[in-house]
Amino acid sequence: MSERIRGGHLERAAVVYVRQSSAGQLRRHAESTRLQLGLTGRARELGWHESTIISDDLGVSAAGYADRPGFQRLVTDVSLRQVGIILCVEASRLSRNSKDWAQLFELCGHLDTLVADTDQVYDLSIANDRLLLGIKGSVSEYELALLRQRSRESTEAKAKRGEFRLPLPVGLCWDHGKVEMVPDQRIQQALRLVFEKFSQLGSCRQVLMWLSEHDISLPTKGFPGTGPVRWCSPTYSLVIGIVRNPTYAGAYAYGRTAPKQEVVDGQLQKTRVHKPMSEWRVLIRDHHPGYISWEQFEQNQHALAENAFMTRTRGRKSARGGKLLLAGLLRCRRCGHMLHVSYGRNHDGRYECRQMNKATAAPRCIGFVARRIDAAVREQVLTAVQGPALKAAVEAIATAAQHDARERHAVELELQQARYEAGLAQRRYEAVDPAQRLVAAELEARWNAALETVVTQEHRLAKMEERSREAPSVKPALLTSLAQDMAAVWDSTDAMALKQRIVRVLVQEIVADVDEAQHEVVLLIHWVGGRHSEIRVNRPRTGQHGNATSKQADDIVRCMAGQWPDAQIAGTLNRLGLRTGVGNTWTAARVLSVRKRLRLVDFDPAKAKPMLTLNQAADKLNVGPWVIRRLVKLGVLEATHPFLGAPWRIDPELLEQKRVKQVVAAVVARRIRPGSEAAHQLNLEIPST
Repeated sequence: MSERIRGGHLERAAVVYVRQSSAGQLRRHAESTRLQLGLTGRARELGWHESTIISDDLGVSAAGYADRPGFQRLVTDVSLRQVGIILCVEASRLSRNSKDWAQLFELCGHLDTLVADTDQVYDLSIANDRLLLGIKGSVSEYELALLRQRSRESTEAKAKRGEFRLPLPVGLCWDHGKVEMVPDQRIQQALRLVFEKFSQLGSCRQVLMWLSEHDISLPTKGFPGTGPVRWCSPTYSLVIGIVRNPTYAGAYAYGRTAPKQEVVDGQLQKTRVHKPMSEWRVLIRDHHPGYISWEQFEQNQHALAENAFMTRTRGRKSARGGKLLLAGLLRCRRCGHMLHVSYGRNHDGRYECRQMNKATAAPRCIGFVARRIDAAVREQVLTAVQGPALKAAVEAIATAAQHDARERHAVELELQQARYEAGLAQRRYEAVDPAQRLVAAELEARWNAALETVVTQEHRLAKMEERSREAPSVKPALLTSLAQDMAAVWDSTDAMALKQRIVRVLVQEIVADVDEAQHEVVLLIHWVGGRHSEIRVNRPRTGQHGNATSKQADDIVRCMAGQWPDAQIAGTLNRLGLRTGVGNTWTAARVLSVRKRLRLVDFDPAKAKPMLTLNQAADKLNVGPWVIRRLVKLGVLEATHPFLGAPWRIDPELLEQKRVKQVVAAVVARRIRPGSEAAHQLNLEIPST
């Protein structure tokens, strides 16, 4: 084939293209690399005294659309007519996809560039050579696809039996073909603590904050040279990775991710994305011992889905605190979307369905004030938990004690590990030759650092014991008494997130609608156990709000207006213990405001007939108030007393009557008592006598 080489070819450069398909082959199969580098001798045999080696693609696969700077450099040099011949061990080394093959061979055919391997020299301007290389490229591409298919099928068949060795997370290991828990109790305790706190707090963020607050480290994969496990400060990605991993639930899961291809800046980039559980290729439950059950794992995933507030889902949302009890739990009966929370100028919360309004500018379906709705659902929840509350109160002490014991056990394991590492550092320091001063100094520094860690852990354990001794003891009898009055316990805390979580334990969701005719909000409560109950809450009309004056106060003002001054009306309202809508005591100005709203007349001293109160009438007759009451009860004296607490109205002219004065004297002398014969005879007398 040397007759294909012409002088024009020798004037241009000879390029040796060197490539290994992966970094592993580059490390384990060094002979292949040496063989490719030896092609410079082949170039000298063909007439090129010097050759250029392109080795930029070592460790990069030629299959697919990986970024290969060496191949791009080769194509560029060929396009500039700077390459006379391309040398490689075999033609498949250049590329294993038809796109790159066609591009390179077309350029070589038009620009008179030769291609040579260990067998022969190819001239791409000749149809037979172009056909031969095309067949070799297609066979190479098909061979690679076939190998991948066979490898994938065998791997999947082994995975369906649960025997394919997947990389395991920290805390699990392969032992004689089976997945077992690592024997390190510190690792087991740390992982169990994460799952326990997530079940308790319901949020990975809250778990992270708790771990950071208590200075608890978590295990993770170690770096090369640092061992299989290293301990580090907790991070959000580490915590959520533990909660989301089904392997900790005793399940064997294969095919949880899928490749994703994107074109970025003209280059095809491959990434992997997580698939939903229903699309996993293999899922074997109860495959090995787990840190939690599969049911608990599913509950954790459901809680994570509820925590994702920014995702587009119609499901309920988790408890995040705030001012409203039912945030993320109400669904519109008309359109099926979840209700949003909004706040007015006075920070009054409202539930509104505005999803269709945002999407299509349609009118909002429903909307109502949250205060009455939250109060109604609160009563339903407290009624539902009133029975089991006694048992829950008794178990609360044992649960709190278990949490403290597990936290202390985790610190004890960390102290035990620190003491072991300190002892190991001491043995290494004592085993070194004293003459090796540099080595001895380094080992001594490590020993000192290990001892400082031991002291830190001992101080942590001592503080926990001191805090446990100083903690006030809670008596079961006290918790039992509180459980009988759940309303008092509920109102004693301001932790709205805790209240929301309690509601979500019992209530799956609430479907809301508004009955415009009855001015009521209709709530259909779907309880977790499968039961349903409907309640109706009065929807306030215009003027009915939380700061409105009570109906009783309005009735009193309506009854006394025009007959008593505003100051006297205010005194009556205060004696009855009534308050304004915002909780203030009554004054003449506030009574005036109510009269104007009710359109009632004012008290006019010039037009009104002067009347006496009970005390004023008693003072005029120089007797005690009880005497006036006796006269009214005997029917001798007419008096008006509209309701209890209101002032009496007595005509002063009646006190001047002779008969009234005679009866007053008899009452004072104790000769007339209610119910006596004298009182009966007094009632039979003619008033005019």
